[in-house]
Amino acid sequence: MAAAPFYVDVADAPDGVLCRWLQTSDAVRIRAASWHKGDKGTVLLFPGRTECIEKYGPAAAEFAKRGYSMATLDWRGQGLADRLIADPDPGHVGRFSDYQLDVAAFVEFARSESLPEPFFLVCHSMGGCIGLRALHEGIGVRAVAFSAPMWGIRIHPLMRPIARSMSSIGTAIGYGNSLVPSTSRENYVVTAGFAGNVLTRDEAMYNFIRRQVVEHPDLSIGGPTLQWLHEALLETDALRRMASPDYACITMLGLNERIVDTAAIQDRMTRWPGADFILAEGAEHELMMEGPAIRTRFYDAAAALFGKSAG
Repeated sequence: MAAAPFYVDVADAPDGVLCRWLQTSDAVRIRAASWHKGDKGTVLLFPGRTECIEKYGPAAAEFAKRGYSMATLDWRGQGLADRLIADPDPGHVGRFSDYQLDVAAFVEFARSESLPEPFFLVCHSMGGCIGLRALHEGIGVRAVAFSAPMWGIRIHPLMRPIARSMSSIGTAIGYGNSLVPSTSRENYVVTAGFAGNVLTRDEAMYNFIRRQVVEHPDLSIGGPTLQWLHEALLETDALRRMASPDYACITMLGLNERIVDTAAIQDRMTRWPGADFILAEGAEHELMMEGPAIRTRFYDAAAALFGKSAG
């Protein structure tokens, strides 16, 4: 595995990062990083859409403080991973199942680097959709913590049939690579000021993630393509029809959530025996990028779950 770049200047990460290029089974180059900082086990962190490894430098530090190593990745089509279409700005995927090829390469990376086991899963937003599928397919972790998982996309009920038709027809007639109407080619944090943003109430964390894509534009992507939306709607529908997998689980959701479908999360959690559902007052979508009290609550809850599930 060849060494890959890691932008330490914007990552606020522990030292000792190992960053590598990985090749998936369908010949897409993705990027992975790990921090061997604790021997209680390793957290495999699945980021959300538009995100990059550097964003989770602080998460690596938080899990290290709690005795865990961590590894994370750039999904295909974002971060420094291969873009999938000629236009590098939109977020795109061929099939949502393709993300499972990234998962397979990533888990192989974690094992090849002899990161301490057992493995645990932490998933944010789109990573929660990918992670739920990976659990069904037997990823081999002991427990999972979800942050605002994308088990549905927040779309006004009157617009939902239009979104489905537009993304399906647009993809079928050759416009799948086009941006979803009303979305931007630029990353949200570049175009939106802190006031009224839908990600976090913590201005320092907002500036942290904004600085990453401003100073390193190659990390940035904008809105999704029609094909990404079509595939995401198909995958969330398919997952909704499935029973909950047999894993110890916590899910945390902000009460100000405005990006993912809260009803889909609530429905899933009522059907996940023994799982803990935590509602965070005053929190937006980015629970690991919220104020210190909310961040600490998430990391403490995840570590407590992992500790109970390690044996």
